[in-house]
Amino acid sequence: MNAKVKITGIIPVRYASTRFPGKALVDIKGKSMIQRVIEQASKAKGLTQLIVATDDARIFDYVQHLGYTVIYTQENHVSGTDRCIEAMEQACPDTDYVINIQGDEPFLNPLQIDELAAACDGIKSVITQVKACHNANDLLQTGEVKVVCNAAGEAMYFSRAVIPAGKSGTIEEWIKNYTYLRHVGLYAYKKEVLKTIGTLPISDLETLESLEQLRWLQAGIKIHCIETQFESHCIDTPEDLQRILNRLQF
Repeated sequence: MNAKVKITGIIPVRYASTRFPGKALVDIKGKSMIQRVIEQASKAKGLTQLIVATDDARIFDYVQHLGYTVIYTQENHVSGTDRCIEAMEQACPDTDYVINIQGDEPFLNPLQIDELAAACDGIKSVITQVKACHNANDLLQTGEVKVVCNAAGEAMYFSRAVIPAGKSGTIEEWIKNYTYLRHVGLYAYKKEVLKTIGTLPISDLETLESLEQLRWLQAGIKIHCIETQFESHCIDTPEDLQRILNRLQF
């Protein structure tokens, strides 16, 4: 990668989670969730800088006490991407790329961030990660977002439904004939594209599927998908946390 390319990691985090209030500060084996996210992201070698963006004084004070860079953002953002846009404009307007690091993935592998960072210099739009899925039960989960790509590796559609779906047969049979892709929710954005995203109105597909990336696709923004072997362990509820702890035997 060009040594002059600046890549900023931004961790958007809020306190008022609907399904898990205060999850950013919940204790996970002696460390808060947000501390674990920051520590993992700090290990990534591909980032020029790392910033936490929050609208909550408790999180701001906590992160500042830990010694990491944190900034205040507005309360009315509807998505982490919107919060990233404000953070970029406020704290790092000269960056070339922004990587949106989810604040609720305390077991994130820093190499996952480095994979995205390594792809940044050659892509002038949005980059995300996908992972092959061979489990029928996982495909049926609406919490697992599926994606289909074209021959160039660009996303054609994301859905909570099973896509593609066969006209007949079972999912187990479909899996034998097609490699399904599951979305792993890290994004890297070219700065100018991220600014454009901030001007787009909410779309009908986005509303239907509750997937903000569909707004970008409908607007003609290309989303390049790179395959990863790393898992996504997003925590939306207390039950998610316990299930992941059990799975990882943490």
